[in-house]
Amino acid sequence: MTIKDTAEEWEVTATETPFVGNKTSVRTDDVVMPDGSVVRRDYQVHPGSVAVLALDDQGRVLVIRQYRHPVRHKLWEIPAGLLDIPGENPLHAAQRELYEEAHVKAEDWRVLTDVFTTPGGCDEAVRIFLARDLSEAEGQRFEVEDEEADMELSRVPVDELVRGVLTGELHNNCLVVGVLSLIAAQHGDGLDALRPAEAPWPARPFEA
Repeated sequence: MTIKDTAEEWEVTATETPFVGNKTSVRTDDVVMPDGSVVRRDYQVHPGSVAVLALDDQGRVLVIRQYRHPVRHKLWEIPAGLLDIPGENPLHAAQRELYEEAHVKAEDWRVLTDVFTTPGGCDEAVRIFLARDLSEAEGQRFEVEDEEADMELSRVPVDELVRGVLTGELHNNCLVVGVLSLIAAQHGDGLDALRPAEAPWPARPFEA
């Protein structure tokens, strides 16, 4: 048996969008179950995101600390952002986020992993990139606002992040998944065996 997620879409007999926000919305679908019954499902509609695990030549990960109001926490995270433009190339979006949030550029990009963050209640898909061969970006720093104006920036050894994940001190989804995927890749076929940066992404198709 091959352990692999597969695309599938059950019949929807009715749908409505009771809430539309600035970036996301809420959709209500009436879904036909295998026994023929119809069940209502509410979920957040999300444009998708990218995240960047930026690894420097000293084995440190670039992380930011940012306030997240829904969970009332300041979380340590890796740079990330929304796919604001439909069909946008996720690599280009990731490069933009690394520049805007950390004023850093990278020469080597690969796909670390793809995840659905909360598939029981949201259709958000995230592509997490590995970025290496880092250097300071050229030009003027991006002007931040709102929560980002209070961000802290640091570079933390991978082992320290792993410890924080396993002791329950670090909670951000992309950081947790990214760091543990990095360790798995390093102990598996190696980082150079990861998928190329523009590998297909069926969850969020894009133009190369």
